[in-house]
Amino acid sequence: MGLPAPTPRSTCVVTGASSGIGAQVARLLAQRGHGVTLVARREDRIRELAHELAQAHGVRAEAVACDVGDPDERRRLAREIEELGLAVEVLVNNAGFGSAGRFQSLDPEREAEIVRVNVEAVVALCGAHVPAMVARGRGAILNVASTAAYQPLPRQATYAASKAFVLSFTEALHGDLHGTGVTATALCPGPVRTEFFDVADMEGHFDAVPEFVWLTPLETARAGVEGLDRARRVVVPGAANKVGALGGRLTPRSLLLPLLRRGYPVGR
Repeated sequence: MGLPAPTPRSTCVVTGASSGIGAQVARLLAQRGHGVTLVARREDRIRELAHELAQAHGVRAEAVACDVGDPDERRRLAREIEELGLAVEVLVNNAGFGSAGRFQSLDPEREAEIVRVNVEAVVALCGAHVPAMVARGRGAILNVASTAAYQPLPRQATYAASKAFVLSFTEALHGDLHGTGVTATALCPGPVRTEFFDVADMEGHFDAVPEFVWLTPLETARAGVEGLDRARRVVVPGAANKVGALGGRLTPRSLLLPLLRRGYPVGR
């Protein structure tokens, strides 16, 4: 079973929904008739998007401002969803960010925050909603990882490790959920033109990456939603990214790391 059919009480929680991939995933789900609960720190943006989706598609669209890296904020999010009388039948863990530079030169608190948002929040939100999905016998989880998950990345050590966790966790969760009516899918995009690079202070670092490698947020979101609907375990959008992910997984680290140390384009 892939995406469950929408009902008046069901909702799709989408974190990091204020822009980029998250906003486009929310649009695609609303187009399919699903109610959505948009989650992000920037309340003005998600309220504007919620209004757009409700008007365009006639779905129930809620906006809840939340920093998913904060355990108290996550508990408040769960309470608000319950108070709205909604059942979470689709969970999209899209919120995340990265950094660029040699680990020893980066702000250690910022690096720890990457783990809290990219890793801890994914596990906590799955823990909050997956048991109820299993009890109902229906549900779907989309966890956004990255092609960075397929190999360690010097000068993006924490980010790549966090996405490796998301990929491994989601593949194992997919196995745990077999036969329950609930599915888990990892979306592993390569470079996507979003605000991610500005937040990570990587603007301009990827200018040399060929244009055919880049995807738009909509292309990436569409691949994720289609993969979710087909109950795919892992989705890597784009032929070039599939090749890169395979190479990252199979190349011996003794060969790969020196190449990346010299040639990876961020945080020099």
